[in-house]
Amino acid sequence: MMFIGTSGWQYRDWRGRLYPAGLAQREWLEHYAAAFGTVEVNNAFYRLPERETFARWRARTPDDFCVAVKMSRYLTHIKRLRDPAEPVARFLDRATALGDRLGPVLLQLPPTLRADVAALDATLSRFPPGVRVAVEPRHASWWTDEVRAVLADHAAALCWADRCGRPVTPLWRTADWCYLRLHEGRARPWPRYGRTALASWVDRIAERFGAGEPAYVYFNNDPGGAAVIDAVAFARAARRRGLTVGRTPSRAPAEPPHPRG
Repeated sequence: MMFIGTSGWQYRDWRGRLYPAGLAQREWLEHYAAAFGTVEVNNAFYRLPERETFARWRARTPDDFCVAVKMSRYLTHIKRLRDPAEPVARFLDRATALGDRLGPVLLQLPPTLRADVAALDATLSRFPPGVRVAVEPRHASWWTDEVRAVLADHAAALCWADRCGRPVTPLWRTADWCYLRLHEGRARPWPRYGRTALASWVDRIAERFGAGEPAYVYFNNDPGGAAVIDAVAFARAARRRGLTVGRTPSRAPAEPPHPRG
């Protein structure tokens, strides 16, 4: 199964594209969840919601909806993976209010954080076996066999990441599931992805993961509704490849306007 969605859902410039012009913003989550089967909650990185907020998201979404949650920056950027016990426990105490809606937890590391294998191992050890964790390092010192082995030991996925149509991480398979984030394409209008780039990512996933191994794919290029348009195009390419794809809109919303100048 391939779960395809966007990184967040509350973007004002999606009004009139994904969201009908007259739809109240308080109803956007329900509308989004009727169109997509998954979302990545990015704002938890900046301010960890209370448990009641996660519980409300669970109540407002369908039974088959999946919520990936980005770990609070308190652990990744302030503590820099040191002393992970309390931050992970607090995060899980709140995020588990999603119940069966809780999908993978994303640990995006700061670009200035050099590889610290012991800290990574200690952090991953704090997550229970039933919680899938994806790690997105952003410093080249992390691309070592030792780091790869720690991820594999914990069945944690290396988060594959794309910027401008190119992988910015190794394409390691460290778990029996995949996590991919697409940050910015090279097509026009910016920051859209072209068909070739999207098809290439579909092929990479299909070549490395088999039936029964889920792939979570999130588009983080939100300006102008680009993420929604590209997610629909990616789903279409995956279906053409013969892959099973979760709920996505049947067609893309209105194209964002071309930039002036």
